[in-house]
Amino acid sequence: MVKKKKKKKLKFNKAGLKKAVLDIFYANPKKTFNYKQLSSELYIRDMPTKKLIHVVLEELRDNENLEEIGRGKYKLRSKGGYVTGTVELTQQGFGFVISDEIDQDVFVSAANLKRAMHGDKVKVYLYARRKKHNPEGEVVEILERAKTTFVGTVEVSKFHAFLVPSGKSPFDLFIPKEKLNGAKDGQKAIAKIIEWPERSKNPYAEIIEVLGNVGENDTEMHAILAEFDLPFKFPEQVEHAADQIPLEIPKEEYANRRDFRKVPTFTIDPADAKDFDDALSVHKLDNGFWEVGVHIADVTHYVQPNSILEEEAYSRATSVYLVDRVVPMLPERLSNGVCSLRPNEDKLCFSAVFQLDDQAKVHHSWFGRTVIHSDRRFAYEEAQEVIETGKGDMKEEILTLDRLAKELRNQRFQAGSISFDRIEVKFDIDDAGKPLGIIFKISKDANKLIEEFMLLANKYVAEFIGKPTANKKAKTFVYRIHDKPDPDKLDSFNHFIKRFGYGIQTNNPKAVSDSMNKLLTNVEGKKEQNVIETLAIRTMARAEYSTRNIGHYGLSFDYYTHFTSPIRRYPDMMVHRLLARYLDGGRSVVAQKWEEMCHHSSDMEVRASNAERSSVKYKQVEFMSDRIGEEFKGVISGVTNWGIYVELEENKCEGMVPLRDLTDDFYEFDEKNYCIIGSHSHKRYQLGDEVNVEIVRTNLQKKQMDFRLVENGE
Repeated sequence: MVKKKKKKKLKFNKAGLKKAVLDIFYANPKKTFNYKQLSSELYIRDMPTKKLIHVVLEELRDNENLEEIGRGKYKLRSKGGYVTGTVELTQQGFGFVISDEIDQDVFVSAANLKRAMHGDKVKVYLYARRKKHNPEGEVVEILERAKTTFVGTVEVSKFHAFLVPSGKSPFDLFIPKEKLNGAKDGQKAIAKIIEWPERSKNPYAEIIEVLGNVGENDTEMHAILAEFDLPFKFPEQVEHAADQIPLEIPKEEYANRRDFRKVPTFTIDPADAKDFDDALSVHKLDNGFWEVGVHIADVTHYVQPNSILEEEAYSRATSVYLVDRVVPMLPERLSNGVCSLRPNEDKLCFSAVFQLDDQAKVHHSWFGRTVIHSDRRFAYEEAQEVIETGKGDMKEEILTLDRLAKELRNQRFQAGSISFDRIEVKFDIDDAGKPLGIIFKISKDANKLIEEFMLLANKYVAEFIGKPTANKKAKTFVYRIHDKPDPDKLDSFNHFIKRFGYGIQTNNPKAVSDSMNKLLTNVEGKKEQNVIETLAIRTMARAEYSTRNIGHYGLSFDYYTHFTSPIRRYPDMMVHRLLARYLDGGRSVVAQKWEEMCHHSSDMEVRASNAERSSVKYKQVEFMSDRIGEEFKGVISGVTNWGIYVELEENKCEGMVPLRDLTDDFYEFDEKNYCIIGSHSHKRYQLGDEVNVEIVRTNLQKKQMDFRLVENGE
């Protein structure tokens, strides 16, 4: 029997609910439950969380934690004393296995990893559990290798060679001399594991591509892409397929589309952009409403299912934005040419068209395929000047859209949307890729104008499919979902910001978002702004793609998707295909296949984001390499059991003060309070503290900077 809990109101996000549901099944391994019984066990009364239980049960079934033994009835899948999960290695060589099947991460010593590497999916045998410790186990089977190719630096000796991987890997790769394939000592290269002899400590590998000499900009950027298994060039056959697509639009295509060529239309993008995938049109209708068109490049008209271009786009799933380049999802012929909404050219689009009144209330919406003719291409700076001065090309259209965008923004925040307007760091880079300076980019009205109308289109497209009328069941669709914050993380964040005199309300989602917006406004321009904003973002769940809609917490939208960037995001192509199918009266697609595509797209988005951060880190270290010995003011931006991270006030570059270098005391890590504390002196270094540091070491290959704390008067 289930042991009854004291009746109390519990708060859950999806991850927390998943753990709570699994706990019930683990406590009752032979019992079946449906969502109503689980709601009762967890004292859940509100309908949104009850609906979330449906989503959680389906995911646990698909992950083989549960088996569905009848319609809506689930039972724990028997697995004995084993769990499956993903390996996360540490710098010290041991690892943790992250599993949905257990409420804590499983500790695995270096000796018990059994050749498992970072990211591998493994089966782990659990040891008898000790109180107050993480569960511990050993890897008994490697179910799926995360990767078999590695990027690193070649080290050649007289009789043999090794590739020293750049990322997290406890093993160097042994390269037989005949498998070097032209790689020389000290060069960056990509190697592939070919075998791992039983008695060998190191896997055997061969060099499959030489990237170039260490320190050269192209070599290092290509190495970062290779480290995250991201391509840096297109196969010849893909480029050839793109080159076959004509720029000219066939005359018969015009007749199949709504014609917007005579409506004032323009694009607003970064000054250096070449792939313009969204345009706006606006004019006043006879009924007094403003007709605003959000026109999106019709990529799926050119990239057909089962084609080589489609396969490549799906494989990449996203464009990658490194500090000095864009690695596009589609070949340049498409991304910068055929599909790009360049000025003074007819272009094919998929559009969301709205009729709005002067208060930006939407009275009518329409979705369909169109043809447009952009009258003007604006850089953000040019559009901002029109907004600030009231003068310039297409001033009436820009000022009208700016006014409507501000109304939409106010409505969104009143409904509970959270505002994260973070300062964006960009590098001024010369032709050789060397960073000359750091530029802070702040989002202004022109950026927000585009943002609001993209959000509007994404929201209404999602509602159009996900919220059918007349009690009809919603068809399978692709949503951009964002879960509620983890309550424990939220409480921990609230505890931390109290030391600065701030606080947030955690009673309900609306109270959280309102107080979070107030907090972000209050910290603007203050020394603790970046630390608090960074920590606030860390409390939030990661947004992802799914056919199982749970809404978008950060935007406070019940329905949200990505429709507006198909040149650079594969999920937007998925949305275009589904929307076109359903507009034509097509039947709902099979959810499981599209859920797998969503999962792949989410994974590739994370991978691209990690590569982007890695390239920024490399340029930061390169930029600061000439300033060893100089002192800077900074703020403690991270605290771990191996060191404290400090972000420099002057340029937002981040480095670490290793704990081993703090010789005045023995410091212990206090995870709950984001600080380290001296055992004898009780001296405390806490997240958000202002400190002075000196740069003592830089390591470009590891993308690391080491600092030394400089006390006042030292």
